[in-house]
Amino acid sequence: MSEARRKAAPPPRRKKHWALRILGWLAALFFLGVIAGVAAFFIIYQSTEIPDPNAEFKTNTTTVTWNNGSRQLGTFFDQNRRSVPMSQIPKHVQDAVIAAEDRSYWTNPGISPSGMVRAAWNIARGEQLQGGSTITQQYVKVMYLTQERTVSRKFKELFIATKLGRQEDKTKTLEGYLNTIYFGEGAYGISAAGEAYFNVSDPRKLSVPQAALLATVLNNPTLFDVNDTDPRTKKRIVERYKYVLDGMRQNGTITEAQEARYAKSLPDLSKQKKKSDRFKGPTGFLLDMARKELRARGFDEDEISGGGLKVVTTFDYKQQEKIVEAAQNELPEKRDNLHVGMASVKPGTGELVAMYGGPDYLKSQLNWATTKSRPGSSFKPFALAAALEDGKSIWDKFQGDSPIEIQGQKLNNEFNRDYGDVTLLKATEQSINTAFYDLVDNQMEDGPNKLVNVAEAAGIPKTKALEVGRNNPSTVLGPDPYASAVDMAQAYATFAAEGKYAPLHTIKEVRGPDGKVLFSAERDLKKQVKQAIPVETARMVNYVLQDVVTKGTGTGAKKLDRAVAGKTGTAGGVAVEDRAENKACDGCKEGSATLTSWWTGYTPELSTSVVYRAGKTGESDLDNYSDEKAFFGGSWPLKTWLAFMSKALEGVPESEFVEPNEDDIAKGSPTPKYTPSNTPPPNTPTNTPPPNTPPPNTPTSTPPSTKPTSSPTKTKPTRTTTTPVIPSLPTGQPEPTETPRSPGGQ
Repeated sequence: MSEARRKAAPPPRRKKHWALRILGWLAALFFLGVIAGVAAFFIIYQSTEIPDPNAEFKTNTTTVTWNNGSRQLGTFFDQNRRSVPMSQIPKHVQDAVIAAEDRSYWTNPGISPSGMVRAAWNIARGEQLQGGSTITQQYVKVMYLTQERTVSRKFKELFIATKLGRQEDKTKTLEGYLNTIYFGEGAYGISAAGEAYFNVSDPRKLSVPQAALLATVLNNPTLFDVNDTDPRTKKRIVERYKYVLDGMRQNGTITEAQEARYAKSLPDLSKQKKKSDRFKGPTGFLLDMARKELRARGFDEDEISGGGLKVVTTFDYKQQEKIVEAAQNELPEKRDNLHVGMASVKPGTGELVAMYGGPDYLKSQLNWATTKSRPGSSFKPFALAAALEDGKSIWDKFQGDSPIEIQGQKLNNEFNRDYGDVTLLKATEQSINTAFYDLVDNQMEDGPNKLVNVAEAAGIPKTKALEVGRNNPSTVLGPDPYASAVDMAQAYATFAAEGKYAPLHTIKEVRGPDGKVLFSAERDLKKQVKQAIPVETARMVNYVLQDVVTKGTGTGAKKLDRAVAGKTGTAGGVAVEDRAENKACDGCKEGSATLTSWWTGYTPELSTSVVYRAGKTGESDLDNYSDEKAFFGGSWPLKTWLAFMSKALEGVPESEFVEPNEDDIAKGSPTPKYTPSNTPPPNTPTNTPPPNTPPPNTPTSTPPSTKPTSSPTKTKPTRTTTTPVIPSLPTGQPEPTETPRSPGGQ
């Protein structure tokens, strides 16, 4: 073969870069995944059948039991339902609901892609599953599915909603939705809602503002509760109401001028429906508290009122009987407008076993056991714990003479009494104010802040008022509304459990209608149990607060005849009736009244707090109810506490508090710092008898054998400065007028 006829050799082939090959494979896999996903969607879509709706749709009663799980405490079933045809539901009512819940209702396929992405994101992060975001999805959830919050249930909802949106007339779906959705007040459906809120059962007679308000509350009847007096709730309702009106304007239902006119105020309510008798008496407060906790645990109103839940509470039937008996019988002879709040918590578990919020929930929903008020000297144990952690000893001495000047403010002891230089032990025992001012504000760097840290660690909820106290003088005497009886019982229970904190709860277990456990305190709250306060610090606090009982301001508790620790507390100020006069006379009545009076006492088995208040708002003078110089915590609050605890602990084996390190007691050495470990302290204290006598060679009238680590700071004021005004009270309380405050005393 000639060279001319020979074919030229082909050029060598270039190999693709490895990165391009990988990219190609990834692209291929991606497209295969998309194809597989689309195929799976259509397969599942085709195989999904729309269940037969329950035409006689009824909610299942949610039952609430005492802690034994068998005896019924009450129910949350309060159903008012009346279906009406779409022809009786005017367009402006329909449009109000659509503007509130699903503005693309008439055009969307029954689901919201953005809602699906959000739900998927929450599932991926392990968070609570959200409900349907479209009207169709919400309707599917109520009519066709259970209330369980699972991934499988969520996907069923999406596929049924998609199919329903394509196959069923939108008008029919909206009619079903408007006749089944829950509006609060026990009202299911638009007709029942109109009757419950406006005494208008015919939807055709609802005005545009009334329809807009109903559409506002159906989104979340608890969050937008028209009965809630909290200004924050009112603000949320107004903002949501204006949002609904804006949507109605955008959809052409109302004009811009009408929107502006309607937005000026909410429509007047005309509620004539009586509250259910199931909430009658003191137990109504227990049911209300349990319902609120269910909301906090993620259960929505539909589930609570009609999900057929089985709720087991922490409340003990027998203990509740005893606490009600004590709160209603062990009182002064004069009782008009006198209020008692009581709470009892089991140390180490956080279980609220009994509570007294008032005589009848139907007559007044103001719960005196959960309403925050000024704890006065009841806050001193937190200062004691903070001081021990700061390296102080119970034998360190502080200024006991009155007055003392702190940041330019003149602060006094009760009745301006002088005690001389006193040990921290005696200051706690006798509740000496100036010694604690000296301790926290003079002898501890950043003292108020450290005090607040301990209070919150023990279980006092974080509030704006308490956070402000981090920078204020006199925080140690709880001059502001820091805590409720429930809060104090919980925080002192942490001391009783040797510093072990367990979150307060009233719900022990929740099961669905199929028996499946949806919430378990033992399982779901386990991670929140922690060693909040060092063991040795807690033991020393228990030691000192036992001294309050043996020879201090709480000696009446000795009648319990078992190991007991506790602290009195009173908070002084100006009674609400005298505030106008006090303002006119430039503070001449400052500190003239006792506004709160406390005794919080505990054993290793039970922690119970009692608070007394007077007047319609709880801001009247308690001294009018006592023949003594003042309504001290060691008087009626302690007597009421004793009447309950003596019966509550009948038959309960007695145990002792574990004593602190002997060197810390006898030698007066500072409490060592503690680093929490993974091993919690023993739940059952050893049987070591409590200290009934002062440590050897350290009488309260003479200095301790070991030289104190710090000396008291004596100061005499050159002028009197008015203390800051009382801040707004927390949610659920009447807001007092601004008035000078007096921190309090014993």
